[in-house]
Amino acid sequence: MEKRRLGNSDLYTAPIVFGGNVFGWTVDKKQSFKLLDAFFDFGFNAIDTADVYSRWVEGNEGGESETIIGTWMKGRGNRNKVLLITKVGSDMGQGKRDLSKDYILRAVDKSLERLQTDYIDLYLTHWDDEVTPVEETLEAYGKLIEAGKIRWAGASNLSPERLKTSLNASKKDERLAYYQVFQPEYNLYARQGFEEGVAPICKEHGLGVITYYSLASGFLSGKYRSEKDLSKSPRGDKVKEYLDKRGKRILEALDELSKEYNTTPAALSLSWLKNKPGVSAPIASATELKHVESFSEAAKLDLSKESMDKLDKASSY
Repeated sequence: MEKRRLGNSDLYTAPIVFGGNVFGWTVDKKQSFKLLDAFFDFGFNAIDTADVYSRWVEGNEGGESETIIGTWMKGRGNRNKVLLITKVGSDMGQGKRDLSKDYILRAVDKSLERLQTDYIDLYLTHWDDEVTPVEETLEAYGKLIEAGKIRWAGASNLSPERLKTSLNASKKDERLAYYQVFQPEYNLYARQGFEEGVAPICKEHGLGVITYYSLASGFLSGKYRSEKDLSKSPRGDKVKEYLDKRGKRILEALDELSKEYNTTPAALSLSWLKNKPGVSAPIASATELKHVESFSEAAKLDLSKESMDKLDKASSY
């Protein structure tokens, strides 16, 4: 399967990344193992998670997703075949987001323990705490790279200003890690924030781009057509905002192309993303084996310029 380089790092990802936010939430350990086995059997190699997944579930503390992934890798003996991505900075019970040096140096050890590994391939700033200077955060990542606990650093959910400030700071001080990857919300419905925000910065600085909410919480799979469908999933409430005139226009275009390509709306939506200039790979979550099959279809699917233009037009603001 085609592999794409992430920024200027030595990391290469297949064109779809598995979103581990569902582990310990909408899928249990046994089903998680089945999904990961199928994903890797298809030739994919990258898993995205975070220390905070899935703290929002009643009875969870955070770290459940990392624990499941770590147990799976240990049982399969395949750590060297996995491109492992996790994140730091979310509220893990301390009542605030935290990207201070001391906090990151403690948090990474907890993630490593849960993941049952001695290194993380790509460690991301999850959310900006807007209080800690970017230099302090990047110095922490630099120390972790030097110690061999992480290989590369990246970021998610930074404003264009804070991302640019971070990249410029790294150029001025060799002790500071340099972000190689940015992870934005980006999909057929949510385009403006990325395209008019950080996309030019990512291009200018050669950052890899791994998109999250790639299927708009399942809306772009065609699963939700009206408000009565919202009860189909715990994520249904999030989907409600997509059920407007523009959202329905996007679904119509996906339905038409699904017939033309004999594939699913989900595969088309992911293929549109992976074919967008500057995008390295979309993240997508799965709760059933048929979803993973859809990822495989998306990876093989090359949309024509006419089809890309059709989806661009349908999703325009």
